[in-house]
Amino acid sequence: MSLTDAKIRASKPGPKPSKLADGGGLYLEVRPSGAKLWRYRYRIASKENIFAIGEYPEISLAEARSELAKARVLVKQGLHPSHNRQAERLRNVSGNANTFEAVANEWISKKANGWTPYYQRQVQGFLKADVLPHIGKLPIRKVTSAHLLEIIRRIEDRGAATVALLVRQWSSAIFRYAVATLRADSDPAAALRGAIHRPKVEHRKALSPDQIADFVKALESYGGYRTTVIALHLMLLTFVRTVELRKALWSEFDLDRGKWRIPADRMKMRETHIVPLSRQAVVLLKELKTYTGGRDFLFPNYRSPKDCMTATTLNRALERMGFNGKDSIGFSAHGFRATASTILNEKGYRSEVIERQLAHAERDKVRAAYNHAEYLGERTEMMQTWADYIATLLPEIVELGNVRGSEGAADAAVPGHQTERRP
Repeated sequence: MSLTDAKIRASKPGPKPSKLADGGGLYLEVRPSGAKLWRYRYRIASKENIFAIGEYPEISLAEARSELAKARVLVKQGLHPSHNRQAERLRNVSGNANTFEAVANEWISKKANGWTPYYQRQVQGFLKADVLPHIGKLPIRKVTSAHLLEIIRRIEDRGAATVALLVRQWSSAIFRYAVATLRADSDPAAALRGAIHRPKVEHRKALSPDQIADFVKALESYGGYRTTVIALHLMLLTFVRTVELRKALWSEFDLDRGKWRIPADRMKMRETHIVPLSRQAVVLLKELKTYTGGRDFLFPNYRSPKDCMTATTLNRALERMGFNGKDSIGFSAHGFRATASTILNEKGYRSEVIERQLAHAERDKVRAAYNHAEYLGERTEMMQTWADYIATLLPEIVELGNVRGSEGAADAAVPGHQTERRP
């Protein structure tokens, strides 16, 4: 006869253990101590075994019968329920140790050697701010597409669709790494492709010839620090990326030969890049050396001389000159690259020469290993022509860098000072 809760409650302990059968091999063992324990008797390979399900009333009659049903399925497969329970416990322990945050940190450490410091900070920063507070402590196997969709929707709703796309991509990479290391079975982020609308790319605005002339005139009358004026002149003449100029070291320059060799670890594409220096650029660099030549950086930060110019310095200067910010033409420091590319293409220079000087991606990985000097002769001539062309837009300025030289004395007192004075 099957057990009932009333019968179980009414059972009393005796001097010896007693058994109350429920059926199907399930019984309740009542011990002299008063403990009431659920047991399941079964046979595998003609050998009798006992599986301890748990204690009453923590495990109710209904729950004991449910566990019995699961155990009988395992026994039919020739599996011991106790062995299966141990394996499940190990999986849970492993799952709790392999949280999303733990796997993400491991993935970052594996990838960091191939990333720039800036990119690593970007990945860690957005994961820390937008992802880890919500799913970081969850076992990675427990994270679902619904969790991730909520996260990226939240990011998109604050107007950061590009960040939402990056977070989805990084999350997908983390899950693929977890799958490869046997800590996840699938990538739930893969199902979210297309969930975020990719924002329209706004190409960097380029200056027209007349605007270049206006820019140089405004720069020559700018009341900020001479080092910042030189930095903006060099951005126009070399059209490197802003970060490449800000972090430039004097050790990278050969002014006698007119060459600037930027090491691979500072380049976006992780390739050494040579920048031929025009006569005008060399003049400016020699002047700059009188201010900051005793430092490692061309443009040290005055608050922290061991660090370089801040990322906002150049755009802040452009804003005060009326070229950036509200009610302006919306030109940023990165726009010097688009400016040079547009005009040099119009002048008939070969696109591959221009692209090589812009240090854009080289898709042929074999060539990428040795192409830092590719088209160097043509690029050297092009860079000088570019500087000469700029000079023709302002005939009153013969050589960029020879003007306002006497005003550098104020900067010499505070080498590397990058905080702007308002005009």
